[in-house]
Amino acid sequence: MTGGLFLSGAIAALFATALPAHDPSTGIVDPPPDKIVIKVATVNGSGCPQGTAAVAVSPDNTAFTVTYSDYLAQVGGNSDPTAFRRNCQLNLTVAVPGGFTYAIASADYRGFASLQPGASSTEKASYYFQGSPSTVAITHPFRGPYNDNWQATDTTEWAQLVWAPCGVQRNFNINTELRVSAGTSAPSATSFMTMDSTDGDISTIYHLAWKECPGF
Repeated sequence: MTGGLFLSGAIAALFATALPAHDPSTGIVDPPPDKIVIKVATVNGSGCPQGTAAVAVSPDNTAFTVTYSDYLAQVGGNSDPTAFRRNCQLNLTVAVPGGFTYAIASADYRGFASLQPGASSTEKASYYFQGSPSTVAITHPFRGPYNDNWQATDTTEWAQLVWAPCGVQRNFNINTELRVSAGTSAPSATSFMTMDSTDGDISTIYHLAWKECPGF
């Protein structure tokens, strides 16, 4: 699936809290003034059927979002036996201004979970550039009883940031997974976890760090 970009006032307001961009001690610089363009090259997975994932870039180039509309894992009751796990792999093309490279400094995941007593769930994510080894997946666990919005943040230390190769186009891959376990909960009781935006809020924000490429 190919996808375009969308912007809204709500997105702009959320991006106002993005991470600081300029830090001379680490080589981190302010975002480039020219706009970056992100498109969905391919999307695969039970958590993101065709047409249910969209990408947007912040006005100040400090972040981008992925919004899901049908990302739900569940167990118990009349749930499909395969519905306990949902995943999504996004392959993104990222066009950045010449002389700059970027890295993912942090990622904020959001959704809603309803877990019965004895049930549990996890949110897992990893990110890597095409042709590079996959990064270690970061997992966030949740346990029932739970019936509320949830949020999880992955943060990378500056020294551990993985930068896009300079002067070479490498697509960026995002792998996410939701998994729900019934555990000791009653088989007739349903537990679920979503990573979607049915209420119009943003689900996932990826904060960018920028650096100048050598020779520019």
